[in-house]
Amino acid sequence: MRRYCIIIFLLWLTVSCGKTHLLKELIQIDTYPSASGIEYYSDRIYLIGDDARQLLILDSNLHIQDSILLYHGNDKRLSKDTKPDLESIARIRIAGKNQLLIIGSGSLAPYRNAAWLINPENEQKQAISLDTFFLRLQFNGIQETNIEGSCAIPGSIVLSNRGNKTNRKNQLIITSNNFWMQQAVAPISTLLVGSNADTTVFNGVSGLAYATKSDRLVMTVSTEDTRNAYDDGAIGKSYLWIVKNISGKKRWKSVNPDQVIDLEAIDPRFKGQKIESVCITNETKHFLHLVLAADNDKGSSTLFRLLVEKK
Repeated sequence: MRRYCIIIFLLWLTVSCGKTHLLKELIQIDTYPSASGIEYYSDRIYLIGDDARQLLILDSNLHIQDSILLYHGNDKRLSKDTKPDLESIARIRIAGKNQLLIIGSGSLAPYRNAAWLINPENEQKQAISLDTFFLRLQFNGIQETNIEGSCAIPGSIVLSNRGNKTNRKNQLIITSNNFWMQQAVAPISTLLVGSNADTTVFNGVSGLAYATKSDRLVMTVSTEDTRNAYDDGAIGKSYLWIVKNISGKKRWKSVNPDQVIDLEAIDPRFKGQKIESVCITNETKHFLHLVLAADNDKGSSTLFRLLVEKK
């Protein structure tokens, strides 16, 4: 009880002194490559890497507990030319059951048109091809497919399509919460998100999470020197963008973030880290408790536990 009170006091002191956001913990995972998507469910963290062979399972203290094998093989990392490029993971609810939906980027057909549906209770898994759905995106204003984030909001699933220095558009794709079952007819609407008026950099949306109590869409955003959806580029800076009242903006043509957080300004340990995804572990009246996943393009992954004040 005394330790708990001390922690609360330190958090209060930090906020009262003007630091409204706080990096609480940093953990590097050398044994798991290329973290790209992260989700939280039932006191567990689920982590996927874009060239990893398995889904990693951690406890709420960020200790590795288990994994679920998705692709057989001996090499630690899948080949770039044929990898499924699994970039996002979202907790969804289908037929009264919680499921984890993992989605490939779609940036190189047919390899990256992959998806998985996993039951976190019994670890049953189902492989899915999104060929039809990704083909339809091209006829709905998506010039270059590069799905990097996903999350469920009331009545819909939101996907983020990341742009680059050549295709300077970040787009949110709104579709049905079972779109992979009806790929030929699932509704698709798009809206632009953010502004990229500065031609020297591009701020690309890399991950999504939904705060249920406050109806906020939380996005991870990073700058990267790349001019297409296939190649990686030099790592720049990373940010959080937060859009309020996202459920009421699903039919808008474009949205801008209501809150922009420069992660490097919070803590210098964010420098050189390409933040790929975010999950929400708790939401209170004044704060979002987040875990961020980063990829350093060198075969390891880093997790950041972050406290963010709502504004």
